[in-house]
Amino acid sequence: MINVTVANFETEVIEASMQTPVLVDFWAPWCGPCKVIGPLLEKIETDYAGRFKLVKIDSDQEQQLAQAFGIRSIPTCVLLMNGQPVDGFMGALPEGQIKEFLDKHLPAAEEVEAAAEEAEAMDALAEGDVEGALAKLQQAVMTDPENDDARFDLVKLLLELDRDDDAKVAFAPVIAKSVAVRRLDSLNRWMKARDAQDGVADPEARAAGLQAKIATNKRDFESRFALAQQLMAHSQFVPAMDELLEILMRDKAWSEELARKTFIAILDIIEPPKPKVAEGQVPPEDPTVATYRRRLSSVVLS
Repeated sequence: MINVTVANFETEVIEASMQTPVLVDFWAPWCGPCKVIGPLLEKIETDYAGRFKLVKIDSDQEQQLAQAFGIRSIPTCVLLMNGQPVDGFMGALPEGQIKEFLDKHLPAAEEVEAAAEEAEAMDALAEGDVEGALAKLQQAVMTDPENDDARFDLVKLLLELDRDDDAKVAFAPVIAKSVAVRRLDSLNRWMKARDAQDGVADPEARAAGLQAKIATNKRDFESRFALAQQLMAHSQFVPAMDELLEILMRDKAWSEELARKTFIAILDIIEPPKPKVAEGQVPPEDPTVATYRRRLSSVVLS
């Protein structure tokens, strides 16, 4: 529990709510019901183990904040998520009703735990601890099997480590779902591209042969796509996108928009995780992703 003033409101409430829901308890020292609900809220915060953050605002001392929230009686509790108030209640409600209120809005405990493990995995990767990141992602998926972001990161990392069989096992539970979830579909396309190269004894010779065919006929889309798939399979993503753009510039609808769909899959694969930012701010975009997203838009919309 944190006492909030005008000085730390932005940090402790607005910015904090971008990561974790924040429950603001407006109270005053003279308020009898406040003395009842205050300890109860602190107990619930402990019970919920990180699912939300509790802060307290003395409405007498911080009248500017109380007026900003339109507080007319105390105790009043307001829940903020992603920098915005989403709901609230007045009065010293019993524990069961407070939990019912929170459960309407808060992510499940499994989701919170899995998200924390995924965040720790990204930190471990940034520090070069690949095995640590892998263990955290595996635990995140085990904790919350419905967490598609954690599964995406897990399968992607396994593929980057050339552990394709393990990647397929991790992907199997969502293979049917991949038809409707774009990022999962992107992983599936990458795995299929890698599978297609299993029987290629000499990739360099095959690439040279495909390039010779393309030089002879710029509209040999089958060869261009085969070359793009080979490049994609070997994580040469930028040259792969260049080949796909060559197809799109000549025939956007070729093979049921296969070039466009594969191009988007590559963008999904190479895009690094975006950090959460304050409301109204735009997270920085990877320069390669930004450049090739613009090129795709330019070609598709021309």
